[in-house]
Amino acid sequence: MAHPSTYRPRPGEIPTDPGVYRFRDKDGRVIYVGKAKSLRPRLSSYFQDVGMLHPRTASMVMAGASVEWTTVLTEVEALQLEYSWIKEFDPRFNVKYRDDKSYPYLAVTLGEEYPRAQVMRGAKRKGTRYFGPYAHAWAIRETLDQALRVFPIRTCSSGVFKRASQVGRPCLLGYIDKCSAPCVGRVDADAHRQIAEEFCDFMAGESTKFMKRLERQMRDASDELEFETAARLRDDIGALQRVLEKSAVVFGDGTDADVFALADDELEVAVQVFHVRGGRIRGQRGWVAEKEFETVPEVVGHLLQQLYGGEEGESVPREVLVPVLPDDADSMSEWLSGLRGSRVDLRVPQRGDKKTLMETVERNATQSLARHKVARAGDLTARSQALQQLQEFLALDESPLRIECYDISHVQGTQVVGSMVVFEDGLARKGEYRRFIVRGANDDEGAAVTIDDTAAMHEVLTRRFRRYLKDRDEPQGRDEETGRPTRFAYPPQLVVVDGGLPQVNAAARAIEDLGIVDVAVVGLAKRLEEVWVPGQDFPIVLPRTSEGLYLLQRLRDEAHRFAITFHRQRRSKAMTNSALDGIPGLGDVKQKSLLRHFGSVKRIRAASLDELVEVAGIGPRLAETIQRELTGAPAEPTVNLMTGEILDDERGSNA
Repeated sequence: MAHPSTYRPRPGEIPTDPGVYRFRDKDGRVIYVGKAKSLRPRLSSYFQDVGMLHPRTASMVMAGASVEWTTVLTEVEALQLEYSWIKEFDPRFNVKYRDDKSYPYLAVTLGEEYPRAQVMRGAKRKGTRYFGPYAHAWAIRETLDQALRVFPIRTCSSGVFKRASQVGRPCLLGYIDKCSAPCVGRVDADAHRQIAEEFCDFMAGESTKFMKRLERQMRDASDELEFETAARLRDDIGALQRVLEKSAVVFGDGTDADVFALADDELEVAVQVFHVRGGRIRGQRGWVAEKEFETVPEVVGHLLQQLYGGEEGESVPREVLVPVLPDDADSMSEWLSGLRGSRVDLRVPQRGDKKTLMETVERNATQSLARHKVARAGDLTARSQALQQLQEFLALDESPLRIECYDISHVQGTQVVGSMVVFEDGLARKGEYRRFIVRGANDDEGAAVTIDDTAAMHEVLTRRFRRYLKDRDEPQGRDEETGRPTRFAYPPQLVVVDGGLPQVNAAARAIEDLGIVDVAVVGLAKRLEEVWVPGQDFPIVLPRTSEGLYLLQRLRDEAHRFAITFHRQRRSKAMTNSALDGIPGLGDVKQKSLLRHFGSVKRIRAASLDELVEVAGIGPRLAETIQRELTGAPAEPTVNLMTGEILDDERGSNA
């Protein structure tokens, strides 16, 4: 680790303009991205006495080796650039102030001819109206089940809808009057769309007019002595009341707002957010994140930036209520207004119902943090303890913050593949996992020969670290063509292989042959869970209850799972269409088209040229090539129809 004084910018070199800055480590990897209204005072604060800094800030500046910055014109541009860089580089010291869950929404696909109500997750789609988010999908289904009595909107998939149209019979919901059955023509497209729009209006908060309309119809039916109709309408009113009971009324003015609250300690912060739509609480969510070294206003700013930014962000409501305003509240409000397309009111509620709701959300956040501390009191300690034990037991110079584990999978030397999994700070980084197809070796005549686990391990490690040496020499560890960071530019502190001493020696030899001397290599044998070190005749036995051994086991098991999954995929593909592989001009798409048309390779082999040409994408020349490769028949001479000359190959050269 470098002391921050070794890379501190010269006095007066840092501009006073707004901008975004990046800290990089010794390998050129971006470890932190931040923004500032004025770069000079913000960056200067990182280079004061390390003992005066927050522990997390101190760890970041000690891990850094350089700092760079980019100036922009406005704070709004700084917000946008900071978010895009965080998404691109995924820095280790930038805490994610949003959960990684995908919450379900009640969605109505108004963009379709016959709108459909369904549960949806993920990115929002155009032409679809969303209500939520809900905590659980079953809550949406319960709401739909009650509302379909009054709003019989379609809920079936496109396949079910098309099949019902073909056979002329609706599904069960159509028979029990929970669907208007547009598939069989009970209502036309316009009538069904009106039902869908009324359902959306009801879910958006306009419930009073529907309740009054049903009550009026019930009274009219009772006056006309149509008691069965009146009883059905009474049940419909009860169903809608149960729907409304699931979302309590908090505001009488149809407010659309997201209400945030935080509860924090020195290490973590609990976030709670209530989604209010149409004056009703439509959803509640909460999570706990590690607390960054920023103040609470800065946490709020990053929270809003991560929650609403990007393609998968939440839709921005008219009001965003927060416990404290971020430091750049005006810029944040302008940025949110740009995302929404209209003005967004970002403020702290001071009195009334909104202040009362904020207090309720704060109580939920406080209780959530207390539950989290009880349930996961040892997690952070356990991860730190595991890394410390590995450093101690394996006699490493520093704590292995990045660990890579490798495994080989095959069946009797066929379809040999390798896997690489990455753990950083004791947590899996699945975005940096890699898979390898082991090419093997060739004999003197060029034929492929079977290789064993040690040779496969040597090849995988050689390819990985040869790529590391190549990427390391690229400018700032970035790809020259795309400009994006290269993933192999960062070396691990520890390499773990699945196996005993032979696999460990093979891995160590591959790394040493490339001239790399600062990466430790160990192996974990399955039989007795022994840790093998290159060049030593006896293994290291870690205590069975140690956190270090548990971390190595998690690495080994994850690498094994990743490798065997890839091996099964390749084996399945080879068994399905191996005869089609290697045919010139026949790629994966055309192979799938042939198999979809004929059903099997056997039928493709028996097909005539005319039958092959009927498949989309298969021309006469390619059909001749397929037939020749599958049957072994000699190619028929091709004649130039213009000159009568015989052509000797598929490219049309003269014989």
